[in-house]
Amino acid sequence: MLPFFKKKKQGEDSTVQAEQLFDGASEQQDEDVHTTLSIHPLMSLTTEQKYYFQYVNNELPPLKKNQVSLSGIEWKKDGDRYIVTAFVRNALDKAIRFDHMPLLFIGPDGKVIGRKIFPMNELGDILPKSSRPWRFVFTTNDLYTEDIPETGWKLAFELQKPHQLDLEESWQRHLKEEDKQKLEQLVRSLTPPKQEEVNVMGLQALINNEGNLVVTLLIRNGSNKNITFEQLPLVIEDASGEVVARGAFTLNLEVKANTSKPWTFIFPKSLLQKDECDFSTWRVYIPQ
Repeated sequence: MLPFFKKKKQGEDSTVQAEQLFDGASEQQDEDVHTTLSIHPLMSLTTEQKYYFQYVNNELPPLKKNQVSLSGIEWKKDGDRYIVTAFVRNALDKAIRFDHMPLLFIGPDGKVIGRKIFPMNELGDILPKSSRPWRFVFTTNDLYTEDIPETGWKLAFELQKPHQLDLEESWQRHLKEEDKQKLEQLVRSLTPPKQEEVNVMGLQALINNEGNLVVTLLIRNGSNKNITFEQLPLVIEDASGEVVARGAFTLNLEVKANTSKPWTFIFPKSLLQKDECDFSTWRVYIPQ
């Protein structure tokens, strides 16, 4: 056996059903698929590297039909870069093409080592029933630790969970079950915020007996990390499009990753910029 064939694959495999990544993909079927090696036409490889990839690919276990997999091969450190090589495997009867995709770098203990959004459209069309080797470059900014295990790690697709309602404990205690269900249904029905986007959406606005403006909002966190707000500036416009009130609120409020949290804000009467307000329609936003 040639010397480079003795080098074993360092990483593990992570596999998902194609329908979890691509709209309209068929369901997984109980049929084994052995993927053939497919080198990107612009990927420059030596003859030895091609033989190595072919050898490792031949050793891979079969996938089930309509699965997509990431199969870790090796990683190398280059300055502040960690170059992770993996097969992207396609067990569909048709070619697939990715867009930008968040990937997780996961250690043997299941803990996430790092995360990065990759322009996976650069892989081009991945042919039916094929494996395409690719190099994914993480920097120290993308990693949560620099203690990277040599073996047992894997790359995995970050499958976004549905955007959910996040209720503060005080709201959990005092809100009626019927109202909780209405809020949950509302959050599910809304188009979720874009990835990494944070915005606010108005639920209710009224002037109370003291003449203060009371607004209830959904604070919407589209990022993959919990966010704590220490100060939140808000602007309110009524149906005329005119500014009714503006102010900055000091608070210590955490909104969990990929969730929306309702919260109520009170603008004192002294901050109101209009005597008569029309809240038949209204708008709230965070000023830039």
